[in-house]
Amino acid sequence: MYNTQTMTGQKQRILLVEDDQNFGDVLRSYLEMHDYDVLLETDGEAGLNAYKNGEFNLCIFDVMMPKKDGFTLAREIRSKDDEMPIIFLTAKTMKDDVLQGFKIGADDYITKPFNSEELLLRIHAILKRSQHKSDPNEDVKEFEIGKFHFNYPLRILTYKGNDDSAQEKLSPKEAHLLKMFCLRKNDVLSRSEALTKIWGEDNYFTARSMDVFVTKLRKYLKLDANIEIVNIHGNGFQLLVVDEVEN
Repeated sequence: MYNTQTMTGQKQRILLVEDDQNFGDVLRSYLEMHDYDVLLETDGEAGLNAYKNGEFNLCIFDVMMPKKDGFTLAREIRSKDDEMPIIFLTAKTMKDDVLQGFKIGADDYITKPFNSEELLLRIHAILKRSQHKSDPNEDVKEFEIGKFHFNYPLRILTYKGNDDSAQEKLSPKEAHLLKMFCLRKNDVLSRSEALTKIWGEDNYFTARSMDVFVTKLRKYLKLDANIEIVNIHGNGFQLLVVDEVEN
């Protein structure tokens, strides 16, 4: 199962710039059918304006386009953002064209006609790499959660109440899950992302296991009435710290 959502639970957004309107419509519909949010533009200038005025997780550019070709469009985007994933689509198979695309900084290059499932797999792989690369908070080791202090390397959760204190030694999976909640504090942690990163796969059995671990974390955190882990139906969970949300 593909994770087509961002860390906040929203759909991954793709900018598709393709001058063949019919082909672009078919490709957009196919990607939307697989739960991506797709904006289609039909020339390079419109694509650049769309990029400047929107937020995207990945760009797919045809090479031969009116007003501004795909290579020029990619260069202009690369001058402002060297992290944006870019895939080129083209009917050309010349080696020089492929090399030019990669020199500009393309993440992938696929020639028409192509297998739709292959493109989907390439998009998924690039977005997965991009997500891991773009999260600078993954190296954070210690967290403050309301009246709790969480030391992730030691897996120790410490309650710092006025009249009381308590410590819990978490299991490795409990600690990993709590860290993911802390990194998305007051935001949505998608079930699919947590299952893939901690359990290695997203299926019925791992989902039931995750529910057990969420229940355990709720039990540990109940000493602070301002902390709650809530279910987001059809999406995942949210670690809410009430005082921080209100402030």
